[in-house]
Amino acid sequence: MMKRIDTLAYSNALRDLSPMWKCAFAMIMLLFTYMAHPLVQILLAIWMTLWTVVYARIPLRFYISLIAIACLFFVGSVPALIIEIQPLQASYPGLHEVASLTFLNWHLFITSSGLLLVGQLFARIVACLSCMTFIICSTPFAELLQVLKKVRVPKLVLEIMLIMYRILFMLFETAQDMYVAQQARGGQNGFRNRLRDTATLIVQMFIKTMQQYKSLSNGLVSRGFTEDIHMAPYQAKPIPLRYKVESSVGFTLLLLLELWLRWRSAL
Repeated sequence: MMKRIDTLAYSNALRDLSPMWKCAFAMIMLLFTYMAHPLVQILLAIWMTLWTVVYARIPLRFYISLIAIACLFFVGSVPALIIEIQPLQASYPGLHEVASLTFLNWHLFITSSGLLLVGQLFARIVACLSCMTFIICSTPFAELLQVLKKVRVPKLVLEIMLIMYRILFMLFETAQDMYVAQQARGGQNGFRNRLRDTATLIVQMFIKTMQQYKSLSNGLVSRGFTEDIHMAPYQAKPIPLRYKVESSVGFTLLLLLELWLRWRSAL
């Protein structure tokens, strides 16, 4: 997954577009989702999907899988949001039950307000994810660091991000190689063996990653590393007029729709 994202970031159709403009555009959309109505958030998610899938030419299946994997964290929290538990004798006026279940002296039920809250949160999460996925899939990590440096993010933070980015690829490569080696020896077979082999894999992966980290540190020191990683300077790139007009018109329409919804709800 990490390699695929990195490959698409370097080979997508919006690769030559200004990284500063792409990040600013996505960040404005991201902030807008926090104050928008669910209807506007859904439209914004569809619009950002259009930018990512059609304009950047990111495969639709891969894009959906990215959004779906991120949404799994939200799905895990849904039961805590919609299920209410009250003692059987307790009264709960004002709550509209959609489904209920009695277990011993407890009453478990799902309310319509809980379902509405889940729907609103889901619309916001999908809209935010579509903005972040646009940045991740259309902008290489090196250019993201240049943008962050341009907006004066502390140098220490950038260096930590750069080292973590490098270590992540080492970690996944090591895990994949060891998993294939275990399978070639007949491992990862059966529930108990799978647990044992996975525990061994985690320990060995940590040891190998630390060894590779030391090799990386020694390599940096041998090249004259003085606790200061120099990054390539930011290079401005042109922004086609079509993208400027389309982004401005789209954002204006979404903003007008949001204002109209607020005016209508205030009546």
